[in-house]
Amino acid sequence: MTVTLEVRDDVGTIRLDRPPMNALDSAVQDRLRELAEEAAGRDDVRAVILYGGEKVFAAGADIKEMRAMDHPAMVKRSKALQDSFTAVARIPKPVVAAVTGYALGGGCELALCADVRIAADNARLGQPEILLGLIPGAGGTQRLARLVGPSKAKDLIFTGRQVKAEEALAIGLVDRVVPASEVYEQAHAWAARLAKGPALALRAAKESVDAGLETDIDTGLTIERTWFAGLFATEDRERGMRSFVEEGPGKARFV
Repeated sequence: MTVTLEVRDDVGTIRLDRPPMNALDSAVQDRLRELAEEAAGRDDVRAVILYGGEKVFAAGADIKEMRAMDHPAMVKRSKALQDSFTAVARIPKPVVAAVTGYALGGGCELALCADVRIAADNARLGQPEILLGLIPGAGGTQRLARLVGPSKAKDLIFTGRQVKAEEALAIGLVDRVVPASEVYEQAHAWAARLAKGPALALRAAKESVDAGLETDIDTGLTIERTWFAGLFATEDRERGMRSFVEEGPGKARFV
């Protein structure tokens, strides 16, 4: 399989496995969507890691496949392409991208679908589509600008240049840079910690932030208020508050 889902300790790893560069062809895109939807629905998956292996995250789309497509074919395919990445972005659980080596084009766009990005010190990220006479088509013009701001996003998209891990960290494209040998381990530690947290509250937090970014502040506050009040109906809220009162902060065990 070109993409797999492995579950351990309530953490699901969506692993790209299409050597040598994990090129994101149509089959990989469709499989990503299937596994993202599976991870979203499985009770034994409480957090998710996106991982391409020790050498490369994903070097981008399959250019040979794309070159063979004409305009009508890409009009049809572009919706499926975006849908596959949107399925990853909408996993209602904490998602971390463990980025090694190249994360370019679609690979960078896939990393943007995560909540947090942990990069190897050898990582290189970018949106080089302009060098092909194109623009990013899997969310890059939208998610990148929301993450790093429009000016920095335009610089990367207009020039197609690659940024090394330290620059990616400086502009907010990644959240942590670690030795390459530690990327997956640290991503798993982040995911495993959150997998022990209150699942409904984490979902509420993620959806409140993501939905709030798409609207005005008043609507965002309504979204937050609705989720906040709704969590008072959950067992996790009762467990968390009881534990805080009886044992002190940070000791609750959630179901």
